[in-house]
Amino acid sequence: MVVNKVDKENCRPEEVQENVFDLMFNLGATEDQLDFPTLFGSGKGGWMSTDYRNKTEDISPLLDAIIESVPPAPQPEGIPQMQITSLDFSQFTGRIAIGRVFQGTLKEGASMGLCKSDGSVKRVRIKELQVFEGLGRAKVSEVVAGDICAITGLEDFEIGDTVTDFDNPQPLERIAVDEPTMSMLFTINNSPFFGKEGKFVTSRHLRDRLYKEIEKNLALRVQPTDSEDRFLVFGRGILHLSVLIETMRREGYELQVGQPQVLYKDVDGVRHEPIELMVVDVPEATAGKVIELATQRKGELTIMEPKGDVQHLEFNIPSRGLIGLRSDVLTATFGEAVMTHRFRAYEPFKGPIPGRINGSIISKGTGVATAYTIDKLQDRGRFFIDAGEEIYEGMVVGEHNRNNDIVVNLQEAKKLTNMRASGSDDSVRIIPKVNFSLEDSMEYIQKDEYLEITPKSMRMRKIHLNENDRKRAESKGAFADA
Repeated sequence: MVVNKVDKENCRPEEVQENVFDLMFNLGATEDQLDFPTLFGSGKGGWMSTDYRNKTEDISPLLDAIIESVPPAPQPEGIPQMQITSLDFSQFTGRIAIGRVFQGTLKEGASMGLCKSDGSVKRVRIKELQVFEGLGRAKVSEVVAGDICAITGLEDFEIGDTVTDFDNPQPLERIAVDEPTMSMLFTINNSPFFGKEGKFVTSRHLRDRLYKEIEKNLALRVQPTDSEDRFLVFGRGILHLSVLIETMRREGYELQVGQPQVLYKDVDGVRHEPIELMVVDVPEATAGKVIELATQRKGELTIMEPKGDVQHLEFNIPSRGLIGLRSDVLTATFGEAVMTHRFRAYEPFKGPIPGRINGSIISKGTGVATAYTIDKLQDRGRFFIDAGEEIYEGMVVGEHNRNNDIVVNLQEAKKLTNMRASGSDDSVRIIPKVNFSLEDSMEYIQKDEYLEITPKSMRMRKIHLNENDRKRAESKGAFADA
């Protein structure tokens, strides 16, 4: 079954069907898989229909088609087996084990066995069973094979443990959680705009929230530092850490994060770094640009093959080479590339990778940026702010055309006189500011910069806001360890 979005209401049925077949062909479908029911609809409009010319009031046809076309999960009988693949946390019930029942039936109040990683079996009791309904969970008395359930009452369990019969245990093959490959420094917001937008701004708020997150975030690690308001947070990559940051800012937290750092290992005296398998599906015309960008970052092309009308590319690339690569690939391919990656292994260090070559434009003072000064400085680089926006000393307001940082005064107003010169009083034309997403900002900042994050704003700034403090820190080499 394929759900396809129709962009043009007046297109012929043959064109619509042809679009669906092209989509399936690009996904690598076989001849047998091309015989399928087709639904048409609009997520924005909230309708789904078997005929794109007849709009419905809801998505009931989609739900009916799922019931008719998708077979139910198998329900093998036998000794109960449920592998814990995820977890949740409640302040009332503690840790909650989540997984799919592979065999048999689990019942509320039953005495079961928990198969641990060391081969031992621990006796446990199921206090409560819940199944997922919509966006929540519903309590049930039993769960049969094929269902995904949540169990409360288990203690001292880990991801990969199997809930099964205690007297006749049958554990499933264990699964492993990927270890962190990247770290970021999390600290409180100490900028001049501290506390203007957030509800949770102290180091206690930040510490409690991070330690609460590791109760249910499997691949996340939190390590305190020598300062009470700074924490090292280890995750699986930029996306993993950005999800946590975005969740915190929506909850009302203010914080600052440093530049992402890749985790290295010493194996037999040799420095090793994490290597990822990156897969890119891209139109053939721009495949060469993707290969060039990846090889510049020490990526090794292992597979290149056509897949429909796109090129399927696979690379082995260092995790640090992925920082900032996504935006470059999307720009080079006009947004048509589909890029995914996952951890592969630790391998010997691949050598230096070129980073950002442009310096920063830094605000000299605090106040409102004027259109007059931004217009005068547009030839120096591109700006990240608009005229009329509040800025502060040490804030990164743009990107310099050259490789050095410059400090500019953006609060200067035009001197007013009673004389008018021809052409000098025309309206200024300011290039629109560059808008960064959270991930783009995390990848953009340098070692001597922080990303300030509040519920309503994201600002890049220097760690040392005062220019003289920055020069002293740079002379001491402090930025190398920032």
